[in-house]
Amino acid sequence: MFVFVCAGCDAELTAPLHQVEFPDHAHQVYGNGVSMPVLMDESTFAVDPLPSGPPWRRWEDLPEGEAEARGWYAPVWGISYGPPGAVLIAPGDAWGTVLVPERRGEGACCGIDGRDGPNMACLTCGALVATRIDDCSLWQAVWLDPGAVRRVAAGSPPEPFTWETLLAEHEIVSPVDELGRWSPVWEAAVGVTLARLVAASGGRPVDVPEGRAAEVFRRTLDGLLPRAPEAPAKRMVLAGPGLPAPGASADLLLVPRHPQTGEAWGPVGEGAGRRPDVVSLAAVVWWWLVFGEPTPLPEPTSGRLARDVLREEPLLPWPRQDFRPCGVAFIRTLARLPEARAPWLRGVLDGYRGRF
Repeated sequence: MFVFVCAGCDAELTAPLHQVEFPDHAHQVYGNGVSMPVLMDESTFAVDPLPSGPPWRRWEDLPEGEAEARGWYAPVWGISYGPPGAVLIAPGDAWGTVLVPERRGEGACCGIDGRDGPNMACLTCGALVATRIDDCSLWQAVWLDPGAVRRVAAGSPPEPFTWETLLAEHEIVSPVDELGRWSPVWEAAVGVTLARLVAASGGRPVDVPEGRAAEVFRRTLDGLLPRAPEAPAKRMVLAGPGLPAPGASADLLLVPRHPQTGEAWGPVGEGAGRRPDVVSLAAVVWWWLVFGEPTPLPEPTSGRLARDVLREEPLLPWPRQDFRPCGVAFIRTLARLPEARAPWLRGVLDGYRGRF
């Protein structure tokens, strides 16, 4: 466990927290005017390994070679020149701080969007230490400024769960809410993984296994990687805890990432011979793809209902439209992969950007 303290006066700024994987949807902007929930679970924190926050610079204003030096290999709207290592926590876990109203941000709509940088000050010394975000379409969160806080041990950190424990205790979370809307968490996670699948395909089409994986990935992959006689398809297989070992014909393995450490499941591809490419997916989505119960289609019937049927039981949630991954997550993930320098992949990226 850790506590974050003010770098200037050592005042405690958070509750005791334990570290988890950085969420794929942390920077997601969802819908238009949608009221979003709190991003992080209570008593957890995550660290953004990439630069984030202001100042921002537009792609066309960057000197030659600057973007690639910062890990961007294809054009995006703009890149952050903020510091790496921002710490993400739930608003309720922030202690000893006060909001600075005049730093709310002039462009905010229904709350605080954080576009002007830190807007929370240490209650003890007044130093700006964090950014509160709660505007519409943005996940509610507090971002601790990595240059204004320090991490201090507050007891022994819990040991990460083993994959065996996660397999035994995992919970299947439906990706569709009661109104038939796909989860923004699923959309962002699949957008990130989709970019890595496309890069690993080498430009060849991908055969997606039947079932839930096909519902989530197949339509978009077929649109991005059209089939051609001279380009035999790569075979994608789901692999991970609770599943048999993948066969030798697998070209791409879709495996879960550990929800605490962020590490991809392993070992895979042991032994001599050809090894498939491994692409990871957020565990909460992977569990559903592999172990989620299929949603039954409604079936017509005739006659009277039995007396013991509960008529007020709500209908099962059913998606109102085909699944569509988050386009921004896809574009920004692909643009940070060195493979994006390849002409074929740049063409895929530009074509998707044109449709998005």
